[in-house]
Amino acid sequence: MTKAERRELQERQRAAKAAAAATGEKAPAKGKGSRPVSMQGGPSSAQGTPRRLTVSGSVDSPSRGAFATTPQRGARDARESTYTGDGDASAHTRGLRIFSHFGGLPKAPSSVKGDIHPAIVRLGLQFSGFKITGANARCIATLSAFKTVIQDYSTPLNTTLSRHLMTHLNPQINHLVSARPMAVTMGNAIRQLKLEISNSDIDTPEQDAKDFLCHKIDNYIRDRIIIADQVIQDTAVQKIKDGDVILTFARSSVVEKTILRAHEDGKRISVVVVDSRPMLEGKHLLTVLTAASIPCTYLLLPALGSVIASVDTVLLGAHSLHANGAVYSRAGTALVALMAKTHGVPTLVCCETYKFAEGVVLDGFTKNELAPAGDLFRSFPSVIPRESLTLEPLPNLEILNPLYDLTPPAHITAVVTEVGIIPPNSISSIPLTLGRQTI
Repeated sequence: MTKAERRELQERQRAAKAAAAATGEKAPAKGKGSRPVSMQGGPSSAQGTPRRLTVSGSVDSPSRGAFATTPQRGARDARESTYTGDGDASAHTRGLRIFSHFGGLPKAPSSVKGDIHPAIVRLGLQFSGFKITGANARCIATLSAFKTVIQDYSTPLNTTLSRHLMTHLNPQINHLVSARPMAVTMGNAIRQLKLEISNSDIDTPEQDAKDFLCHKIDNYIRDRIIIADQVIQDTAVQKIKDGDVILTFARSSVVEKTILRAHEDGKRISVVVVDSRPMLEGKHLLTVLTAASIPCTYLLLPALGSVIASVDTVLLGAHSLHANGAVYSRAGTALVALMAKTHGVPTLVCCETYKFAEGVVLDGFTKNELAPAGDLFRSFPSVIPRESLTLEPLPNLEILNPLYDLTPPAHITAVVTEVGIIPPNSISSIPLTLGRQTI
């Protein structure tokens, strides 16, 4: 058998299996180099040319001519039947395989494995349901839950707290990661907590050691988040002048505090809140600012081009800050920074130093998360029945909502931190500024 004949035989076998899978029948078994078998169960005729088994399962002979089903056509029919068949459509969802590494939407852990504290279980449910969002809020919630875990912890016999407590915390951390990927802020805080545990004196009484660790957690929250935000506010407010139009995207807690601080200082400012689906976090910021009697304008991201020319300063938040000066933040931030750069509007990123990550990130595709779909048709005309707008799991439909994007350092004017205003090309000096080699 020549190479061309073997290839043709393999194509026929592959097409037959595809057709059998589409019709629910068992594919005929064929060994390597075996001859085709007719539907009557006997061998092919020895007098003339052998009959072939077509993709549809019928016997084909040379006399059928153009009416014979080719393997390529059969494979195409099998693929089409996969999408148009009467089976469960969800089983044949095509999906965007190029984004499969995003991991899908966060899900509540189906089962609790190991000795998981109830506070961690509750926090995992809040993370997976996006009840707690934002890098600072997630970090504070995680550290507060760990304080409860530490206070309820009892050191087993023949062990020490400094060694066994980290073993006890690992399942708690894994449970939170299974609910939603860990933020950079959470990773830095947990790393610092483990360092404090390993440095604790083994001769210290257990309750004193636990109180000491809880005190360290409170100090971390106070120094690295609360006081850091206050220093950032004092620095960023100096860059806001009386009568400025401030533009911000989505919602950042430190940007919100900065705008409120500028208003309390008597500066007459107005704010443009740019928002995007599906989370629409800017609505919460809009509620807070309007309650403080600050003039605001609310618009969605596609309308950014119509207002960017009238803006004086852009204030943005950050999920994490990387060594190459890139800012990892809510999806849409990169577009806002690009538009501001194009129109010559200065862009300031307000970010605490504990959000610094030593790794270099070049795009928002390598690592990302998926946001919940939300109600995509909330703003559709009411004359259209909502039943006709409901998204059903269809094989040719995939809803993609990346949660973050990456803003290159070239689009950022400066980063406002608690250690000062740093240009993007000097972000890697943050650890040395803090007097340590790592965060």
